[in-house]
Amino acid sequence: MKKYTTLFFSALFVSASMFAQDAPKKGPQKGHTDQNKFRQLKDVLATPNDQRTASGAPGHAYTQQKVDYVMDLRLDEANNKLYGDEMITYHNNSKDALEYLWVQLDQNMRAPDSQTPLAASKGVGGFNTPGRFINENMSKPKDFGYKIEAVKYADGRDLAHTINKTMMRINLPKPLAPGETFKFRIKWNYLINNSVEDGGRSGFEQFPDGNKNYTIAQFFPRLAVYNNVEGWQNMQFWGRSEWALEFGDYDVKLTVPADHIVDATGDLQNEKEVLTKEQRKRMSKARKSFTNPVFIVTQEEAEANEKEGTNKTKTWHFKAKNVRDYAFASSRKYIWDAMAVNINGKTVMAVSLYPKEGNPLWEEHSTRVVANTLEEYSKLTFDYPYSKAISVHAKDQGMEYPMICFNYGRPNPDGTYSDRVKNGMIGVITHEVGHNFFPMIVNSDERQWTWMDEGLNSFVETLAELDYDPSFNTGNLPKDIVRYMSLDQERLSPIMSQGDYVKNFGPNAYTKPAAGLYMLRQTIMGPELFDYAFRTYARRWMFKHPTPADFFRTMEDASGMDLDWFWRGWFYTTDYTDIGIKKVKPLFLTDKPNKRTQELQKQYPGYFARLGKLIFLTDKKEDANDKDLAEYIQKLPADKKANLKAMPKFIYQVEFEKPGGLVMPIIVEITYADGTKKRETYPAEIWRKDDTKASKVYTSEKEITSIVVDPDLETADIDTANNSWPKKEDSKFSKFKKKSKN
Repeated sequence: MKKYTTLFFSALFVSASMFAQDAPKKGPQKGHTDQNKFRQLKDVLATPNDQRTASGAPGHAYTQQKVDYVMDLRLDEANNKLYGDEMITYHNNSKDALEYLWVQLDQNMRAPDSQTPLAASKGVGGFNTPGRFINENMSKPKDFGYKIEAVKYADGRDLAHTINKTMMRINLPKPLAPGETFKFRIKWNYLINNSVEDGGRSGFEQFPDGNKNYTIAQFFPRLAVYNNVEGWQNMQFWGRSEWALEFGDYDVKLTVPADHIVDATGDLQNEKEVLTKEQRKRMSKARKSFTNPVFIVTQEEAEANEKEGTNKTKTWHFKAKNVRDYAFASSRKYIWDAMAVNINGKTVMAVSLYPKEGNPLWEEHSTRVVANTLEEYSKLTFDYPYSKAISVHAKDQGMEYPMICFNYGRPNPDGTYSDRVKNGMIGVITHEVGHNFFPMIVNSDERQWTWMDEGLNSFVETLAELDYDPSFNTGNLPKDIVRYMSLDQERLSPIMSQGDYVKNFGPNAYTKPAAGLYMLRQTIMGPELFDYAFRTYARRWMFKHPTPADFFRTMEDASGMDLDWFWRGWFYTTDYTDIGIKKVKPLFLTDKPNKRTQELQKQYPGYFARLGKLIFLTDKKEDANDKDLAEYIQKLPADKKANLKAMPKFIYQVEFEKPGGLVMPIIVEITYADGTKKRETYPAEIWRKDDTKASKVYTSEKEITSIVVDPDLETADIDTANNSWPKKEDSKFSKFKKKSKN
């Protein structure tokens, strides 16, 4: 057969839809609300203004507050108490006069009169451990929570204040005018929690020999966020949703036992006073080592140091500029290693602190993972701006702060460990170090929108982990969220929910946003468009306070893509993806019009007369006849015939269905009889006019033997039983779906 193209078929398949419109019904009709998945989000997102623009960028009138801290801290190891004396300077950069200031008192969540336990609905389980039963039902409350010793003006006079659980209001003597500053002092102490026994994001672990590992955070009264648009972020801290904090400068002196090794947010100011000559020499070497970590304190030295305690103290002095929080770690058990990382020509130190219980796993991986994380995140966002990033080993913890984080991952006592433990450690270090970018620098409101730090961070974490180990099981890919999205709707919450009332917190705040962004990058936008837009968002909002609207708008503004359908479905609903093949109909060219076409020809003779000679399609093989088309092609000029491919031997009409509520691209893999394959991706916009079905016609010289939708599980499709033609046996996803509904 001569070679002719399928180009003609777009003209030959004349649609009869223009004739098929229903006649207007008589009498009044009811209207309907627009529920199209592609309707714009303007009715949902905050109205743009001079502080937050419609492009997603900060506006010309954007402002944010600044809070500086000068702190003297003392760690009482014998009694597990922390004493603090802080001078706070509050800079009112807003356009508003402030009648009061709000201070966060996070440790009060643990106080004996805390309402956090009272707010938890709890029944009796079928089993329990003796220790847990005693702790929950027989133990007296421990004396946790802040002991506020003094709240004073800078000149020493008492300053009026009111404590409301985990918040303290500073009652100003007069409104703080725009551009003014206010200095005040808070003196406090509190009992440090045993993070292994009492739980918590920070605290201490006590080892059998009596030594302790202190990982201290949320330890000082700190200012809540205020902005012109939303006012104070003074939601109570119930223990889960984290913090909204202001940037500022810190000058901190930490007095600890003299044999402790300490690291913290900020740059060490008195290295000669607290480090030995040999330690300083090794640190100097580490600053030039870009390939392997250098030990500042070896395991042998750490083991010797932990054998004896001391009554003497030593003061470590740190300063940090433009950070939103502060944390530190202190122990006589620490092994200490570090290496240099080249971030676009700037040297940043990757650092690890860990007791011998963390080895050999930690010395093999921790600092290298820190370095990889800084490199990969910097490529995807902005150059890491701080001087160091520290990973501290802490049992059962995974928590982040500026420049420092606490991470789990402990080998067995004999030093052996499984791949699960190793990968868990690599994952948590990558995740917590990555939090330096989100939200420590791109400073979203964690109390309100947990996903903006956890979800965005988990997404970039996924790319960094795959760079560290291409076979790494990240757990954040679209296929990994299928089980969660298959749950009963009563157990689901939209991503756009305040963190304290989210159901299934982990999948909702971490995995689903990460999987969605991975899908957006790999399947919907493509890496080039996505990476530019994501980097634009990160750089626009470095050291600022973005909202979800700023993220959504920037991703669209910088890419030139309308993604409202994606935000609306993936973030604002609990709908799921289920796209499949409803039917495949083989078609044949024919010279016989079907009954419907005959009726139209009688109804609109003038229109059909202008069209001239027609060809038709039929699903009846016995009526097949391509003679008319062949004759038409023979009459074409030679130059047009030269550009044509062979006339197709096979024609298929495929109808796709969408039982799920989410719209997604349709990714199709076609397999031909000779074993060759072809991929087509239809954008999500294919569902714009009909939210339930979409059709495509395939023409080919080769017979199609199978068609598969979403062959690589890119769209989190919860039921793949309808993804294949011919239909395959029930997939594991569809079996799970059926089981979960029973």
